[in-house]
Amino acid sequence: MTPRDVSGDDSRWSDLDRPPLNAAALRRGLVREGGLWSGIEVVTGTGSTNSDLVACAAAGKAAEGAVLVAEEQTAGRGRLDRQWTAPARSGLFFSVLLTPTDVPVARWGWLPLLTGVAVATGLSRSAGVDTALKWPNDLLVTVGGQERKAGGILAERAGDHGVVVGVGINVTLREDELPVPTAGSLALAGAVSTDRDPLLRGVLRALEEWYDRWRAAAGDPTVSGLQETYAAGCATLGRRVRAELPGDRSLVGEAVAVDGDGRLVIATEEGVQEPVGAGDIVHLRPA
Repeated sequence: MTPRDVSGDDSRWSDLDRPPLNAAALRRGLVREGGLWSGIEVVTGTGSTNSDLVACAAAGKAAEGAVLVAEEQTAGRGRLDRQWTAPARSGLFFSVLLTPTDVPVARWGWLPLLTGVAVATGLSRSAGVDTALKWPNDLLVTVGGQERKAGGILAERAGDHGVVVGVGINVTLREDELPVPTAGSLALAGAVSTDRDPLLRGVLRALEEWYDRWRAAAGDPTVSGLQETYAAGCATLGRRVRAELPGDRSLVGEAVAVDGDGRLVIATEEGVQEPVGAGDIVHLRPA
């Protein structure tokens, strides 16, 4: 994958509070015969791990289970093409290539939600932080009694048979480094550990577990337990929300469910339940 591997580069110990990831140790802990993860590459920096991995997949240079991690992203993207920037080694910025060819394409829309469940599960185990999911896939933590965004997920098609899922998680970002006041980090949320190596291993192991379960159920969100688990961890459900929809349309109501297609169902004041498949969701204060 284009940028160079940096494992073993001692010159990168410029911030002792933010040591580099150990690519060799990550490979030893995660890449195994019969497992999902086929290779792990750590690079000093790149524009976007998603863009790089999509390009590698298109060129036939990446197999399912390839993981690309960047210590710093200069052009990281969130949903709706928002920019994602953070200091070097202050978070986990990585993308994975998945090719669920045994699952109907109509169910592939569950992959970013599945990843959200896996990230929340992995961080709960390895960082001891209570996290919640904001539909469709922002990761929320509590800092000083307030909900703040500490991470996000972006899925992109990679050719006819693959999906690249990118994850960005703020780990050690300090208050004076936050890009916006509503941002947060695991450290600010009181994580018991901010060592990125075990955090990344925990997230990738949880992602493998959920992906295997989902594929074994042919992508069925009910049989795999994914729909129920996502709903249980979704902070959007039960809230009054405003959905900013394509075409400059907005919808206000109570988020009442996540349906079988992964869409957010909003009950409007007119008594209509409308499923939302794409849009920006704002959590509103109770009326």
